[in-house]
Formats: sequence, structure tokens, C-alpha cells
Amino acid sequence: MGREAITRVEIGGEAGDVLALLESTELILRGDIRRRFPRDRLVNVHVDGSALCFTCNGESVSLHMGAIGAEKWRNAIATPPPSLRAKLGLKRDARAFLIGPCDDGALADALEGVLTDDVTKAAMIVARIDGPDDLAAAQAAQAKWPDLPVWAIYPKGKNVRYGDGPIRAALRDAGYRDSKSCAVSERLTATRYNPERP
Repeated sequence: MGREAITRVEIGGEAGDVLALLESTELILRGDIRRRFPRDRLVNVHVDGSALCFTCNGESVSLHMGAIGAEKWRNAIATPPPSLRAKLGLKRDARAFLIGPCDDGALADALEGVLTDDVTKAAMIVARIDGPDDLAAAQAAQAKWPDLPVWAIYPKGKNVRYGDGPIRAALRDAGYRDSKSCAVSERLTATRYNPERP
């Protein structure tokens, strides 16, 4: 999760109280003034007294959150968010065994060069799940290699036909517990399931 703060904001001639949310790809304002600022378009990010200031899409923005809070947010904005590969835990020589299609650009980028066809050399299973058959294939793999964590990759959103609920229920029933989640792309999300230890 990102940072959040209740703060006073000034944008041009407007001012109001907002809930500011700093997510991995955008800074969101909710309240008296509503805006979404892509993080990669924030320029001239600095602290002026007790305010975090920046420019985005031609608008000058000041978030009055106190000197310490403003400095922490400035540092957070200056630090690039971790890559999807890092979020999945595919660091150094770690390898992944893929079940299902790799039909998403962000997922393909994260898995490039780290896939293996030999599950005994894998640090994890990555399962692309769109329905019950995909989930059954992931569960069959889990049964053969019960010590490996499984990243379930599936569509997100309110109108998803087969998503988080049935996947979580089936994997929990199989003795796995969800331990981490992250966004994959605009259309996919991921949840890591680890085998429960007795």
C-alpha cells in the first residue's frame, strides 16, 4: 500500500481539504478537490516550508502536510517504485515455473529471462488463472510441488467473471494462505499463496 494523509491543498486559485493517496503509479486527491496525478509526470518536486510542492500537467500543487511529512513524501516520490519482477520476488537467480498463458505485457516483461521448464529449479509457480480449469491446473501443480509458493495472476475489477473470491476459497481449502498481493497491470492483479506449515 502507498502513503496517505489528510491535508490542505492549493492548486492554482483553488484550495481545500483532501485525503492525499500516494500509490505506485499516481498521487490521488479526494475531498474538496479531486485530482489524479501520474507519478511519472510530477516535476519540480520539493519542500517549501511545510508544504510538498510540485507541478503536473501545467498545474502548480502545494500539499500542506508539515515539514516532516512533506519531506517523507518528497523522498517517497523520488524513490522509484519496485518493479513487478521485484514484487514477485524474482531477484538474482530466482526462476519461475509458468502455468497458463503469458498474455499481458507487464507480466511478460517481469518474467522475461526467468522462466524455467523444470519446476524442480523454480523458486515459485506463477499461475495465470481465468477460470476453473486454470485453477485446477494450478492446484495440480501445487499438489506435486507443495513447498513452492504460488502466485495466482487473475483479472481484477468489479465485473470479473472469475476472480479473487473463488480463487482464494479454493486455495485456502487446499491448505494455502495468501501472504502478499500486488498489481500486475491495468487488467491483472496477483496474490501469492504459501503452503501452511503444521
